[in-house]
Amino acid sequence: MDSKRKAQTLKRLPIRGGNWNNGSNAGLAALNLNNARTNANSNIGFRPALSDARCSVVTTTDPVRCKKDVCAMAGGQNIEQPGRCAGQVPSLSLFDQIIDFENLYHAALRARKGKRNRQEVAAFFGRLEENLIQLQNELIWDRYETGHYRNFLVFEPKMRIVSALPFRDRVVQQAIVHIIEPLFDRAFIDDSYACRVGKGTHLGADRAQRMLQVVQRNHGKAFVLKADIARYFQNINHDILKPLLARRISCHKTLGLIFDIIDHSPGEPGIGIPIGNLTSQLCANVYLHELDRFAKHTLKAKNYVRYMDDFIIVHHDKQQLHTWRKTIELFLWGKLRLKTNHKTQVFPVAKAGGRALDFLGYRVYATHRLLRKNSVKRIKKNLKKYRQAASNGTLTITDVSRKLQSWIGHASHANSYKLRKKLLSQPCQARRK
Repeated sequence: MDSKRKAQTLKRLPIRGGNWNNGSNAGLAALNLNNARTNANSNIGFRPALSDARCSVVTTTDPVRCKKDVCAMAGGQNIEQPGRCAGQVPSLSLFDQIIDFENLYHAALRARKGKRNRQEVAAFFGRLEENLIQLQNELIWDRYETGHYRNFLVFEPKMRIVSALPFRDRVVQQAIVHIIEPLFDRAFIDDSYACRVGKGTHLGADRAQRMLQVVQRNHGKAFVLKADIARYFQNINHDILKPLLARRISCHKTLGLIFDIIDHSPGEPGIGIPIGNLTSQLCANVYLHELDRFAKHTLKAKNYVRYMDDFIIVHHDKQQLHTWRKTIELFLWGKLRLKTNHKTQVFPVAKAGGRALDFLGYRVYATHRLLRKNSVKRIKKNLKKYRQAASNGTLTITDVSRKLQSWIGHASHANSYKLRKKLLSQPCQARRK
Protein backbone atom coordinates (compact mmCIF):
# COMPACT_ATOMS: atom_id res chain seq x y z
CA MET A 1 0.00 0.00 0.00
CA ASP A 2 1.50 3.41 -0.97
CA SER A 3 2.06 6.09 1.65
CA LYS A 4 -0.76 8.34 0.38
CA ARG A 5 -3.34 5.55 0.51
CA LYS A 6 -2.11 4.45 3.91
CA ALA A 7 -2.44 7.99 5.26
CA GLN A 8 -6.04 8.17 3.99
CA THR A 9 -6.79 4.82 5.60
CA LEU A 10 -5.44 5.87 8.97
CA LYS A 11 -7.42 9.10 8.76
CA ARG A 12 -10.66 7.16 8.22
CA LEU A 13 -10.18 5.00 11.30
CA PRO A 14 -10.28 7.10 14.48
CA ILE A 15 -9.09 5.04 17.42
CA ARG A 16 -12.00 5.26 19.83
CA GLY A 17 -14.52 2.89 21.28
CA GLY A 18 -12.07 0.86 23.39
CA ASN A 19 -8.69 -0.84 23.12
CA TRP A 20 -7.74 -4.33 24.21
CA ASN A 21 -4.63 -6.33 24.93
CA ASN A 22 -5.01 -9.82 23.52
CA GLY A 23 -2.77 -11.56 26.05
CA SER A 24 -4.68 -14.27 27.89
CA ASN A 25 -7.98 -12.70 26.85
CA ALA A 26 -7.71 -13.34 23.13
CA GLY A 27 -10.92 -14.07 21.31
CA LEU A 28 -14.48 -13.56 22.48
CA ALA A 29 -13.87 -12.00 25.90
CA ALA A 30 -11.92 -9.13 24.38
CA LEU A 31 -14.15 -8.56 21.35
CA ASN A 32 -11.34 -9.72 19.05
CA LEU A 33 -12.77 -10.66 15.67
CA ASN A 34 -10.18 -12.95 14.19
CA ASN A 35 -8.20 -14.69 16.93
CA ALA A 36 -9.36 -17.81 18.74
CA ARG A 37 -9.00 -17.95 22.51
CA THR A 38 -6.03 -20.28 22.14
CA ASN A 39 -4.28 -17.82 19.83
CA ALA A 40 -3.02 -15.53 22.60
CA ASN A 41 -0.41 -12.90 21.86
CA SER A 42 0.83 -9.60 23.16
CA ASN A 43 -0.57 -7.43 20.37
CA ILE A 44 -2.46 -4.26 21.16
CA GLY A 45 -5.61 -3.86 19.06
CA PHE A 46 -8.28 -1.24 18.65
CA ARG A 47 -11.92 -1.18 17.69
CA PRO A 48 -13.00 1.58 15.25
CA ALA A 49 -15.92 3.92 15.63
CA LEU A 50 -19.39 2.64 14.78
CA SER A 51 -19.69 4.58 11.52
CA ASP A 52 -16.37 3.19 10.31
CA ALA A 53 -17.04 -0.33 11.54
CA ARG A 54 -19.81 -0.62 8.97
CA CYS A 55 -17.27 -0.50 6.16
CA SER A 56 -13.84 -0.84 7.70
CA VAL A 57 -10.59 -0.39 5.82
CA VAL A 58 -7.82 -2.62 7.13
CA THR A 59 -4.27 -1.25 7.04
CA THR A 60 -2.45 -4.31 5.77
CA THR A 61 -0.69 -5.25 2.58
CA ASP A 62 -3.75 -7.32 1.55
CA PRO A 63 -6.43 -5.82 -0.75
CA VAL A 64 -8.69 -3.36 1.07
CA ARG A 65 -11.59 -5.24 2.66
CA CYS A 66 -14.96 -4.18 4.07
CA LYS A 67 -16.25 -5.22 7.47
CA LYS A 68 -17.99 -8.24 5.95
CA ASP A 69 -14.57 -9.65 5.11
CA VAL A 70 -13.45 -9.25 8.70
CA CYS A 71 -16.53 -11.05 9.96
CA ALA A 72 -16.21 -13.78 7.36
CA MET A 73 -12.53 -14.32 8.17
CA ALA A 74 -13.53 -14.87 11.78
CA GLY A 75 -15.69 -17.74 10.57
CA GLY A 76 -12.88 -19.21 8.56
CA GLN A 77 -13.89 -17.81 5.17
CA ASN A 78 -12.37 -15.16 2.92
CA ILE A 79 -15.19 -13.27 1.27
CA GLU A 80 -15.12 -9.99 -0.61
CA GLN A 81 -18.22 -8.02 -1.51
CA PRO A 82 -18.72 -6.98 -5.16
CA GLY A 83 -18.80 -3.23 -5.59
CA ARG A 84 -17.38 -2.54 -2.13
CA CYS A 85 -14.19 -4.59 -2.05
CA ALA A 86 -11.51 -5.72 -4.45
CA GLY A 87 -12.51 -8.78 -6.48
CA GLN A 88 -15.76 -10.59 -7.27
CA VAL A 89 -16.73 -13.68 -5.25
CA PRO A 90 -19.92 -15.64 -4.39
CA SER A 91 -22.51 -14.08 -2.06
CA LEU A 92 -22.54 -14.59 1.70
CA SER A 93 -24.09 -17.68 3.22
CA LEU A 94 -27.36 -17.41 5.15
CA PHE A 95 -25.59 -17.40 8.52
CA ASP A 96 -23.07 -14.78 7.33
CA GLN A 97 -25.97 -12.55 6.33
CA ILE A 98 -27.52 -12.92 9.79
CA ILE A 99 -24.32 -12.04 11.68
CA ASP A 100 -23.44 -9.22 9.29
CA PHE A 101 -22.82 -6.07 11.33
CA GLU A 102 -25.15 -3.98 9.20
CA ASN A 103 -27.94 -6.53 9.67
CA LEU A 104 -27.42 -6.58 13.44
CA TYR A 105 -27.38 -2.79 13.57
CA HIS A 106 -30.68 -2.42 11.72
CA ALA A 107 -32.13 -5.29 13.77
CA ALA A 108 -31.39 -3.25 16.91
CA LEU A 109 -33.17 -0.23 15.41
CA ARG A 110 -36.25 -2.33 14.59
CA ALA A 111 -36.26 -3.93 18.05
CA ARG A 112 -36.13 -0.45 19.63
CA LYS A 113 -39.29 0.86 17.92
CA GLY A 114 -41.85 1.89 20.52
CA LYS A 115 -39.46 1.05 23.38
CA ARG A 116 -36.99 3.93 23.39
CA ASN A 117 -37.75 4.97 26.97
CA ARG A 118 -37.17 1.55 28.51
CA GLN A 119 -34.10 1.34 30.70
CA GLU A 120 -32.89 -1.92 29.15
CA VAL A 121 -33.08 -0.48 25.63
CA ALA A 122 -31.36 2.76 26.60
CA ALA A 123 -28.54 0.80 28.26
CA PHE A 124 -28.03 -1.33 25.14
CA PHE A 125 -27.88 1.72 22.86
CA GLY A 126 -25.61 3.53 25.32
CA ARG A 127 -22.89 1.05 24.33
CA LEU A 128 -24.35 0.07 20.99
CA GLU A 129 -21.14 -0.68 19.09
CA GLU A 130 -19.69 -2.82 21.85
CA ASN A 131 -22.93 -4.72 22.39
CA LEU A 132 -23.37 -5.46 18.68
CA ILE A 133 -19.80 -6.67 18.28
CA GLN A 134 -20.24 -8.78 21.42
CA LEU A 135 -23.35 -10.39 19.90
CA GLN A 136 -21.55 -10.84 16.58
CA ASN A 137 -18.63 -12.62 18.26
CA GLU A 138 -20.90 -14.87 20.30
CA LEU A 139 -22.70 -15.91 17.14
CA ILE A 140 -19.48 -16.41 15.17
CA TRP A 141 -17.85 -18.56 17.84
CA ASP A 142 -21.02 -20.46 18.70
CA ARG A 143 -21.11 -18.97 22.21
CA TYR A 144 -24.53 -17.32 21.98
CA GLU A 145 -27.13 -18.59 24.46
CA THR A 146 -30.77 -17.55 24.64
CA GLY A 147 -31.46 -15.45 27.73
CA HIS A 148 -34.00 -15.97 30.50
CA TYR A 149 -37.67 -15.30 29.83
CA ARG A 150 -39.77 -12.79 31.74
CA ASN A 151 -43.45 -13.79 31.91
CA PHE A 152 -46.36 -11.36 32.23
CA LEU A 153 -50.10 -11.32 31.57
CA VAL A 154 -52.02 -9.38 28.93
CA PHE A 155 -55.80 -9.05 29.21
CA GLU A 156 -56.89 -7.67 25.83
CA PRO A 157 -58.54 -9.05 23.82
CA LYS A 158 -58.30 -11.97 26.27
CA MET A 159 -55.99 -13.05 29.07
CA ARG A 160 -52.75 -14.58 27.83
CA ILE A 161 -49.31 -15.32 29.24
CA VAL A 162 -46.60 -13.59 27.21
CA SER A 163 -42.93 -14.55 27.59
CA ALA A 164 -40.36 -11.87 26.73
CA LEU A 165 -36.60 -12.18 26.32
CA PRO A 166 -33.96 -9.55 27.16
CA PHE A 167 -33.44 -6.86 24.53
CA ARG A 168 -30.20 -8.34 23.16
CA ASP A 169 -32.03 -11.58 22.34
CA ARG A 170 -34.76 -9.64 20.56
CA VAL A 171 -32.05 -8.01 18.43
CA VAL A 172 -30.78 -11.45 17.42
CA GLN A 173 -34.29 -12.59 16.53
CA GLN A 174 -34.88 -9.48 14.44
CA ALA A 175 -31.65 -10.22 12.58
CA ILE A 176 -32.67 -13.85 11.98
CA VAL A 177 -36.21 -13.14 10.81
CA HIS A 178 -35.13 -10.33 8.49
CA ILE A 179 -32.95 -12.79 6.56
CA ILE A 180 -35.00 -16.01 6.60
CA GLU A 181 -38.57 -14.68 6.40
CA PRO A 182 -38.47 -14.09 2.60
CA LEU A 183 -37.55 -17.76 2.11
CA PHE A 184 -40.86 -18.82 3.66
CA ASP A 185 -43.10 -15.89 2.77
CA ARG A 186 -42.85 -16.54 -0.96
CA ALA A 187 -44.29 -20.03 -0.36
CA PHE A 188 -47.22 -18.91 1.83
CA ILE A 189 -50.66 -18.70 0.29
CA ASP A 190 -52.12 -15.27 -0.45
CA ASP A 191 -54.95 -15.81 2.03
CA SER A 192 -52.67 -16.08 5.08
CA TYR A 193 -52.79 -12.62 6.71
CA ALA A 194 -50.99 -12.77 10.07
CA CYS A 195 -47.54 -11.24 10.70
CA ARG A 196 -46.73 -10.67 7.03
CA VAL A 197 -45.66 -7.55 5.18
CA GLY A 198 -48.56 -6.14 3.16
CA LYS A 199 -51.18 -8.22 5.00
CA GLY A 200 -52.93 -7.72 8.35
CA THR A 201 -56.34 -7.77 10.01
CA HIS A 202 -57.96 -5.14 7.78
CA LEU A 203 -57.05 -6.86 4.53
CA GLY A 204 -58.06 -10.20 6.04
CA ALA A 205 -61.48 -8.83 6.97
CA ASP A 206 -61.81 -7.32 3.48
CA ARG A 207 -61.06 -10.69 1.91
CA ALA A 208 -63.55 -12.55 4.13
CA GLN A 209 -66.28 -10.01 3.31
CA ARG A 210 -65.57 -10.33 -0.40
CA MET A 211 -65.95 -14.12 -0.16
CA LEU A 212 -69.31 -13.70 1.56
CA GLN A 213 -70.46 -11.33 -1.16
CA VAL A 214 -69.48 -13.68 -3.98
CA VAL A 215 -71.06 -16.79 -2.41
CA GLN A 216 -74.31 -15.00 -1.53
CA ARG A 217 -74.56 -13.43 -4.97
CA ASN A 218 -73.97 -16.72 -6.78
CA HIS A 219 -75.99 -19.04 -4.52
CA GLY A 220 -78.34 -16.82 -2.52
CA LYS A 221 -76.94 -18.00 0.83
CA ALA A 222 -73.61 -18.42 2.59
CA PHE A 223 -72.41 -20.69 5.39
CA VAL A 224 -69.13 -20.39 7.26
CA LEU A 225 -66.89 -22.91 8.98
CA LYS A 226 -65.14 -20.80 11.63
CA ALA A 227 -62.39 -22.56 13.57
CA ASP A 228 -59.80 -21.71 16.19
CA ILE A 229 -56.86 -23.89 17.29
CA ALA A 230 -56.91 -24.77 20.98
CA ARG A 231 -53.89 -23.25 22.81
CA TYR A 232 -52.02 -23.02 19.53
CA PHE A 233 -48.61 -21.64 20.53
CA GLN A 234 -48.46 -23.85 23.62
CA ASN A 235 -49.11 -27.02 21.56
CA ILE A 236 -46.66 -26.60 18.67
CA ASN A 237 -44.53 -29.75 18.56
CA HIS A 238 -40.79 -29.12 18.16
CA ASP A 239 -40.16 -32.44 16.42
CA ILE A 240 -42.71 -31.50 13.75
CA LEU A 241 -41.69 -27.85 13.47
CA LYS A 242 -37.96 -28.39 12.95
CA PRO A 243 -38.24 -30.49 9.75
CA LEU A 244 -40.66 -27.91 8.33
CA LEU A 245 -38.04 -25.20 8.86
CA ALA A 246 -35.29 -27.41 7.42
CA ARG A 247 -37.24 -27.75 4.15
CA ARG A 248 -36.24 -24.23 3.13
CA ILE A 249 -33.09 -23.65 5.20
CA SER A 250 -30.07 -25.74 4.27
CA CYS A 251 -27.51 -23.72 6.28
CA HIS A 252 -26.66 -25.88 9.29
CA LYS A 253 -25.40 -22.98 11.42
CA THR A 254 -28.61 -21.03 10.81
CA LEU A 255 -30.75 -24.05 11.67
CA GLY A 256 -28.69 -24.66 14.79
CA LEU A 257 -29.28 -21.09 15.96
CA ILE A 258 -33.03 -21.26 15.33
CA PHE A 259 -33.33 -24.71 16.93
CA ASP A 260 -31.51 -23.44 20.02
CA ILE A 261 -34.08 -20.64 20.40
CA ILE A 262 -36.91 -23.16 19.97
CA ASP A 263 -35.40 -25.61 22.47
CA HIS A 264 -35.06 -22.86 25.10
CA SER A 265 -38.81 -22.19 25.03
CA PRO A 266 -40.35 -22.10 28.51
CA GLY A 267 -42.75 -24.83 29.53
CA GLU A 268 -42.82 -28.52 28.77
CA PRO A 269 -39.73 -29.76 26.85
CA GLY A 270 -40.39 -30.37 23.17
CA ILE A 271 -43.80 -28.66 23.20
CA GLY A 272 -44.78 -25.02 22.74
CA ILE A 273 -43.14 -21.77 21.67
CA PRO A 274 -43.51 -18.42 23.49
CA ILE A 275 -46.01 -15.90 22.10
CA GLY A 276 -43.67 -12.94 22.67
CA ASN A 277 -40.86 -14.09 20.36
CA LEU A 278 -40.55 -12.67 16.86
CA THR A 279 -39.29 -16.05 15.66
CA SER A 280 -42.40 -17.66 17.17
CA GLN A 281 -44.64 -15.66 14.83
CA LEU A 282 -42.76 -16.91 11.79
CA CYS A 283 -42.62 -20.48 13.12
CA ALA A 284 -46.36 -20.40 13.81
CA ASN A 285 -47.05 -19.40 10.20
CA VAL A 286 -44.71 -22.11 8.91
CA TYR A 287 -46.44 -24.72 11.09
CA LEU A 288 -49.99 -23.95 9.91
CA HIS A 289 -48.88 -23.47 6.32
CA GLU A 290 -49.37 -27.25 6.20
CA LEU A 291 -53.07 -26.69 6.93
CA ASP A 292 -53.20 -23.95 4.27
CA ARG A 293 -51.84 -26.35 1.67
CA PHE A 294 -54.23 -29.10 2.76
CA ALA A 295 -57.27 -26.80 2.61
CA LYS A 296 -56.37 -25.24 -0.73
CA HIS A 297 -54.86 -28.16 -2.64
CA THR A 298 -56.42 -31.28 -1.12
CA LEU A 299 -59.87 -30.09 -0.09
CA LYS A 300 -60.00 -27.54 -2.92
CA ALA A 301 -61.59 -25.03 -0.55
CA LYS A 302 -61.53 -21.87 -2.63
CA ASN A 303 -62.89 -19.46 0.00
CA TYR A 304 -60.38 -20.12 2.80
CA VAL A 305 -58.77 -17.42 4.96
CA ARG A 306 -56.39 -17.83 7.90
CA TYR A 307 -55.09 -15.33 10.43
CA MET A 308 -52.59 -17.18 12.65
CA ASP A 309 -54.65 -19.84 14.47
CA ASP A 310 -58.08 -18.55 13.34
CA PHE A 311 -59.37 -19.69 9.97
CA ILE A 312 -62.65 -19.68 8.04
CA ILE A 313 -64.09 -21.39 4.97
CA VAL A 314 -67.09 -19.85 3.19
CA HIS A 315 -69.35 -22.14 1.16
CA HIS A 316 -72.98 -22.37 0.03
CA ASP A 317 -73.36 -26.03 1.14
CA LYS A 318 -73.67 -26.49 4.91
CA GLN A 319 -73.16 -30.25 4.74
CA GLN A 320 -69.95 -29.82 2.76
CA LEU A 321 -68.55 -27.62 5.50
CA HIS A 322 -69.40 -30.22 8.17
CA THR A 323 -67.58 -32.85 6.12
CA TRP A 324 -64.55 -30.56 5.72
CA ARG A 325 -64.58 -29.83 9.44
CA LYS A 326 -64.21 -33.51 10.31
CA THR A 327 -61.50 -33.98 7.68
CA ILE A 328 -59.56 -30.93 8.87
CA GLU A 329 -59.72 -32.01 12.51
CA LEU A 330 -58.33 -35.45 11.58
CA PHE A 331 -55.56 -33.78 9.57
CA LEU A 332 -54.65 -31.35 12.35
CA TRP A 333 -54.26 -34.12 14.90
CA GLY A 334 -52.60 -36.66 12.63
CA LYS A 335 -50.15 -34.26 10.98
CA LEU A 336 -49.59 -31.45 13.48
CA ARG A 337 -50.86 -32.78 16.84
CA LEU A 338 -53.34 -29.92 17.14
CA LYS A 339 -57.03 -29.71 18.02
CA THR A 340 -59.72 -27.13 17.34
CA ASN A 341 -61.40 -25.56 20.35
CA HIS A 342 -65.04 -25.59 21.46
CA LYS A 343 -65.85 -22.40 19.51
CA THR A 344 -65.39 -24.16 16.15
CA GLN A 345 -68.72 -24.33 14.34
CA VAL A 346 -70.62 -24.12 11.05
CA PHE A 347 -73.32 -21.45 10.77
CA PRO A 348 -75.20 -19.33 8.20
CA VAL A 349 -74.32 -15.65 7.71
CA ALA A 350 -77.36 -13.46 7.24
CA LYS A 351 -77.53 -10.90 4.46
CA ALA A 352 -78.41 -8.16 6.94
CA GLY A 353 -79.59 -7.84 10.53
CA GLY A 354 -79.08 -11.51 11.50
CA ARG A 355 -76.00 -13.44 12.50
CA ALA A 356 -72.68 -12.03 11.30
CA LEU A 357 -69.23 -13.55 10.86
CA ASP A 358 -67.22 -12.55 13.93
CA PHE A 359 -63.70 -12.37 12.48
CA LEU A 360 -60.58 -10.25 13.05
CA GLY A 361 -62.26 -7.76 15.37
CA TYR A 362 -65.36 -7.13 13.24
CA ARG A 363 -68.89 -8.44 12.73
CA VAL A 364 -68.76 -9.04 9.00
CA TYR A 365 -71.79 -9.12 6.69
CA ALA A 366 -71.75 -9.26 2.92
CA THR A 367 -73.17 -5.73 2.76
CA HIS A 368 -71.44 -3.98 5.67
CA ARG A 369 -69.14 -4.40 8.66
CA LEU A 370 -69.65 -3.51 12.33
CA LEU A 371 -67.40 -3.38 15.37
CA ARG A 372 -67.57 -6.13 17.95
CA LYS A 373 -69.79 -5.30 20.90
CA ASN A 374 -66.99 -5.91 23.40
CA SER A 375 -64.78 -3.48 21.45
CA VAL A 376 -67.41 -0.74 21.81
CA LYS A 377 -67.86 -1.56 25.49
CA ARG A 378 -64.10 -1.42 26.07
CA ILE A 379 -63.62 1.95 24.36
CA LYS A 380 -66.51 3.46 26.35
CA LYS A 381 -64.82 2.31 29.56
CA ASN A 382 -61.45 3.68 28.44
CA LEU A 383 -62.93 7.03 27.38
CA LYS A 384 -64.47 7.47 30.81
CA LYS A 385 -61.08 6.73 32.39
CA TYR A 386 -59.25 9.11 30.03
CA ARG A 387 -61.68 11.97 30.66
CA GLN A 388 -61.29 11.56 34.40
CA ALA A 389 -57.49 11.51 34.11
CA ALA A 390 -57.58 14.57 31.84
CA SER A 391 -59.74 16.53 34.27
CA ASN A 392 -57.32 15.61 37.08
CA GLY A 393 -54.36 16.82 35.06
CA THR A 394 -52.61 13.44 34.92
CA LEU A 395 -53.18 13.20 31.15
CA THR A 396 -52.92 15.91 28.51
CA ILE A 397 -55.13 16.19 25.44
CA THR A 398 -52.14 15.06 23.40
CA ASP A 399 -51.80 11.94 25.56
CA VAL A 400 -55.49 11.12 25.20
CA SER A 401 -55.36 11.61 21.45
CA ARG A 402 -52.36 9.31 21.16
CA LYS A 403 -54.11 6.57 23.13
CA LEU A 404 -57.22 6.79 20.93
CA GLN A 405 -55.49 6.69 17.55
CA SER A 406 -55.20 2.91 17.41
CA TRP A 407 -58.89 2.37 18.15
CA ILE A 408 -59.96 5.10 15.72
CA GLY A 409 -57.88 3.47 12.98
CA HIS A 410 -59.46 0.10 13.71
CA ALA A 411 -62.99 1.51 13.90
CA SER A 412 -62.62 3.46 10.66
CA HIS A 413 -62.52 0.16 8.72
CA ALA A 414 -66.08 -0.59 9.87
CA ASN A 415 -69.37 1.24 9.35
CA SER A 416 -68.88 3.23 12.53
CA TYR A 417 -69.01 6.92 11.62
CA LYS A 418 -72.05 7.72 13.78
CA LEU A 419 -70.65 5.72 16.69
CA ARG A 420 -67.30 7.49 16.54
CA LYS A 421 -68.98 10.88 16.28
CA LYS A 422 -71.12 10.14 19.32
CA LEU A 423 -68.32 8.74 21.48
CA LEU A 424 -65.72 11.36 20.63
CA SER A 425 -67.96 14.45 20.56
CA GLN A 426 -67.89 14.96 24.33
CA PRO A 427 -65.35 17.65 25.29
CA CYS A 428 -62.23 16.63 27.17
CA GLN A 429 -60.82 19.27 29.54
CA ALA A 430 -57.09 18.80 30.02
CA ARG A 431 -53.76 20.58 30.04
CA ARG A 432 -52.15 21.11 26.65
CA LYS A 433 -48.43 20.50 26.22
